[in-house]
Amino acid sequence: MKQSLQLRTSQHLALTPQLQQSIRLLQLSTLELHQELEQLLTDNPLLERLDDPLDRSLRLLSDGAISQQAPVGDAPPEGPPNAQEAPAADADNYDGPAADTESTSSDADVDWSDAGRSKAPDDEDARPQLEASHCTLREHLMEQMRVTVLEMRDRALVELIIDALDENGYLEESLEEIHARLPEELEVDLDELRTALSLLQSFDPMGVGARNASECLALQIKRLPGIPLVTRRMALAIVENHLTWFAQRDFNKLKKALLCDDEDLREAQTVIRQCNPHPGSAFASDVSDYVVPDVIVKKSRNGWQVSLNNDVMPRLRVNAMYANLLKQGKGEGAMGAQLQEAKWLIKNMRQRFDTILRVAQAIVERQKNFFSHGAVAMRPLVLREIADTLGLHESTISRVTTQKYMLTPHGMFELKYFFGSHVATEAGGEASSTAIRALIVQLTGAEDPKNPLSDSKIADMLGEQGMVIARRTVAKYREALKIPPVSLRKSL
Repeated sequence: MKQSLQLRTSQHLALTPQLQQSIRLLQLSTLELHQELEQLLTDNPLLERLDDPLDRSLRLLSDGAISQQAPVGDAPPEGPPNAQEAPAADADNYDGPAADTESTSSDADVDWSDAGRSKAPDDEDARPQLEASHCTLREHLMEQMRVTVLEMRDRALVELIIDALDENGYLEESLEEIHARLPEELEVDLDELRTALSLLQSFDPMGVGARNASECLALQIKRLPGIPLVTRRMALAIVENHLTWFAQRDFNKLKKALLCDDEDLREAQTVIRQCNPHPGSAFASDVSDYVVPDVIVKKSRNGWQVSLNNDVMPRLRVNAMYANLLKQGKGEGAMGAQLQEAKWLIKNMRQRFDTILRVAQAIVERQKNFFSHGAVAMRPLVLREIADTLGLHESTISRVTTQKYMLTPHGMFELKYFFGSHVATEAGGEASSTAIRALIVQLTGAEDPKNPLSDSKIADMLGEQGMVIARRTVAKYREALKIPPVSLRKSL
């Protein structure tokens, strides 16, 4: 073939660095956004943040004393933020979506966070509050051992067993395994370990040191006060010999094995329910994770109003000193690129929150019945419907609704919660799967505990309301809601 040069024209989509940053910021959660922002503030000296996320944190001086004043360089306190009254960003100042503005009021120096308070200096709330240290299960047991066990050898054996407990207070290893790994020169007898375990099992919390759930419940039943002897014996017989039947709520087999009636079995069941199968859970150090909403929905005279949460909106601007140096031509090329990056970030940050607000408003507009009547009034909604309304792509709506949360009068919900598939109705309409889940919760919550509703019965009851739904679909929704099957919901 003869070689030749040819010119062709074609179109292709190029993702500019600004567009890539906009897409990345849009899909980040609030926590990830602030982590990304901290990194950008460190890398770009022309970008600065007006609001300090740690302005209400406790600050220590060099000598360890607690500082009662704000750090030097902090912006003066301003009035309460109002997203509706915030002016548009000035192109010369490059302010963010909720950027601070110059206050000309005479109240600019008032600390609004303490407005309306009149507390004496010795008031308890005026003092810095420090979190108390957390006591672990091991520390709690060791403290009891120090005042109970006097012999050093016994203390060492009890401490050895304490170290073998898991976070729930159960003994993970058997006494034989613990005895096998002890050095022979210590001359520890297996009976000594049994004695140490019995001593540990007498400690608080009740049930600690058990080797299985049956032993844990039995230890607690033996120490519960005010239990009649007959009831205590029956409860012990259940947890020691028939715990599987009790967990499966097979009351007919239990009554036949124990030779008792419904009243006696009900009293034993009440005693067993007073026990805690995880005695060490009270000393767990798990910290609750709190979700901060991105948008807030409130009821007003004009209907449901959607607003952005100002607490999650960072206030950004370009450093004025560096910007003036660049205008005078005294900056270097690298600083010019950083200035452009700062402008891009502020613009993309503003666009991110504007897009979240638009999507939230569109969701609220279509789910008005949910905000007025609850989850049972949820209507079917898909991403394409919101995308077509706002003129955006479905992938953009998916990014906006992922890990973004809305605070409503009914609670906190992820934006994706308002989207769901539909189920056909006898009238030819559609019902949201979320509404069907809410109806299943209502039906199972109002059922007779002695005669709970089966999945087939629930499907029939939904069919009476015009919703065509199969039994296996009801079972799928029930499992997703973590509702036990009918056999485990039955009671005496």
